[in-house]
Amino acid sequence: MRESKDKFIVKFRGVRGSHTTPDFNFLEYGGNTACIEVNVNGHLIILDAGTGIIKCGTELMKDYASQFHKEPITTTILLSHVHNDHIEGLPFFKPIHLNTSKINIVGFSEYEEGLDSVISQLCFEKSFPLNLNDLNAKLSFYDINDNYALILSEDSDSPEMIKVESDDDVEPEGDDVIITCLKSNSHPKDGVMIYKIAYKDKSIVYATDTEGFVGANKKLVLFARDTDLLIHDAQYTTEEYLNSYFSKQGYGHSTFDMALEAFSQAKAKSLAFFHYDPNYTDEFLLNIEKHYTDNCKNCFFPKEGQEIVIL
Repeated sequence: MRESKDKFIVKFRGVRGSHTTPDFNFLEYGGNTACIEVNVNGHLIILDAGTGIIKCGTELMKDYASQFHKEPITTTILLSHVHNDHIEGLPFFKPIHLNTSKINIVGFSEYEEGLDSVISQLCFEKSFPLNLNDLNAKLSFYDINDNYALILSEDSDSPEMIKVESDDDVEPEGDDVIITCLKSNSHPKDGVMIYKIAYKDKSIVYATDTEGFVGANKKLVLFARDTDLLIHDAQYTTEEYLNSYFSKQGYGHSTFDMALEAFSQAKAKSLAFFHYDPNYTDEFLLNIEKHYTDNCKNCFFPKEGQEIVIL
């Protein structure tokens, strides 16, 4: 596993939305669905478990196999929601089948069942040869909402969940990594969780599958205020979003312009457009990228495998 003590590194593992695009016209940006690997002060945090998590798991296993004294693979997976393109890689994440692994799975459930039951049904019982109870890894599930935060401390492989009473509760202290969340209801049917990962005076915000409002989502703007990196849903162009014959309004996704507006109002330091529409080829995205990056020096279009060093 990557040594990340005192570091804060973001790696894009899957940047595509809706479904994978295994086609030579999508090789430049990548065709895997949503997954971002975050290595921060010795902790491995994975944002969403789309097909991008599969390669992440393969590389973690290679690192594990190469160690003389095996250090268990420990990770916290933050699920924005349980739509297929954000969980479909989980059964193929190799460390989940290793008996020394410790995996914390965090998300929200709008169902009568808890998150563990929902993941069990969607990813395993009805769609995979193994049930959740057949997996070898030690699994812990955390049902979270935006009244709570998670603290990852230096000496623990499990996050501590705390109730947020004031802003001081979520101010990073010492070597702690703080994970906070904001529920957005703009993604059908049950909404989506937006996450902030903070360490020392640095932070990133992951806001996928959220649809912009007129004048921007003010709650998101406040949540992402001054963040070092805002990763924001940008599935559509404005022209496609407003198309009179096949409008994408109400689909729960933003345009590039919506992402840019949130970024500007939040005064974030950099913006990563995310969750590209599966119909957008490399050629199409290259043209879009040129337009936006020519006009915004702190915006970028991440590609699969790209790393961003926050600290």
